[in-house]
Amino acid sequence: MKKILGIGITIIMAGFIVSGCVSTGKFKKMEEGKNQEIAALQKDKSALETQKGDLEKQKAMAEQENATLKQQVSSTEQEKAQLEQQKAALLASGQQQQKQYQDLVQGLSKEVEKGQLQVRQYKNMLAVDLAEQIFFDSGRATLKKEGKEVLKKVGEALKSYENKIIRVVGHTDNVPVAKSLRATYPSNWELSVARATNVVRFLQEVGIPPERMVPSGRAEYDPVGPNDTPEGRQKNRRIEIMLIDKSLVSEMTKTGT
Repeated sequence: MKKILGIGITIIMAGFIVSGCVSTGKFKKMEEGKNQEIAALQKDKSALETQKGDLEKQKAMAEQENATLKQQVSSTEQEKAQLEQQKAALLASGQQQQKQYQDLVQGLSKEVEKGQLQVRQYKNMLAVDLAEQIFFDSGRATLKKEGKEVLKKVGEALKSYENKIIRVVGHTDNVPVAKSLRATYPSNWELSVARATNVVRFLQEVGIPPERMVPSGRAEYDPVGPNDTPEGRQKNRRIEIMLIDKSLVSEMTKTGT
């Protein structure tokens, strides 16, 4: 009996030992599995944090792009508004220039009908062309009496254009100055400038401020007709009075044109 009892106890103890070994193995496996799960979760967490960082960067970029677009839209709207203002200003300026032209033509209508002068409009300038034979004798620069009467009316009409610079330009044909007059006018250059200067001086006497006027001469070098016919030469002998916006004159002075 004792022998049999000893064998039983040995078998029971062996069973406990085997049972304890299996439980330790399972625990280790479970522990390893949990560690792997924890590592996987940490990896997922790290990936999520990276994605979160990327999303925050993308959000910041999107907000910056949105702000840039808003600024561009604002700039575009401002440019559009400026263009509209410029368009309105140009339209108003065009209407004003057309009215000025009509007023000038109406004020000098009798002289225009008589052929004593011609009023022209182009771009943002007005021009009054005076027939030379009414104002000067051939080869002379002294204003004739009937020329002064017409020029006085021209001056009265030009007084109201305070925003204009008045440029007076003398023109001749290509016929040389007579030898008897070359001591005074060596060439058509001097003759054309003298005529323009005398017109400016007379307009000053009429009441136009001298600082608004600029005399110059082009001699025969800006013809409007052929110089090989009497009719063409007559057209070329003229005094041109140009009304130019002060702003345009300032711009021309800045650009050196």
